[in-house]
Amino acid sequence: MKILLLSSLLFVMLSGLSRATDNPAEASLKASVNEVVTVVKASSNRVALISSIKPVIEKILNFNIMTRRSIGPGWKQLTPAQQKEATKLFTTLILHTYTAKFTPGESPAVEYKASNSTAPGRVEITTTSIYRGSRYDVIYRMEEQNGYWFITDVVIEGVSLVADYRSQFETEFTRGGTDAVMKALQRSVNQTK
Repeated sequence: MKILLLSSLLFVMLSGLSRATDNPAEASLKASVNEVVTVVKASSNRVALISSIKPVIEKILNFNIMTRRSIGPGWKQLTPAQQKEATKLFTTLILHTYTAKFTPGESPAVEYKASNSTAPGRVEITTTSIYRGSRYDVIYRMEEQNGYWFITDVVIEGVSLVADYRSQFETEFTRGGTDAVMKALQRSVNQTK
């Protein structure tokens, strides 16, 4: 009986390992999260953390898609130069917001749960992060582009990052058009410094 239980446990563990390596989206996410954890542990202050984490985050998050979806219908009204500036500002906003959650030298523990395909080339990976005694359920929405997997949204405790920003920026667009959206982005970046 014990041999059967041990065999079953070993099978489940090996299945979990092979599932992780067989799923390129999960493998990409895990590698990036591990890289982020390493950077957070090694950083001595927030400025160092921001500069060290930026290239890591830019490899896995698709800021172009996230910015476009966060701005919503107003995106098409922006000039190409404004779209570029909006993406730059949104990237800075996410980096500042993201790094403000961490204390340099400390890092969260991340537990990976089930992933599910929502459409061809799209997957949601559910995780639980434990940091400083608090537990957070986080879903990473990922999309495949040219053979690589990128995060295009993050849902934290049931709140979509893209949807949350979209509601803010759509309100700004309705009130004052593209200029209002650009000013709102700049204002948000200034508030997160």
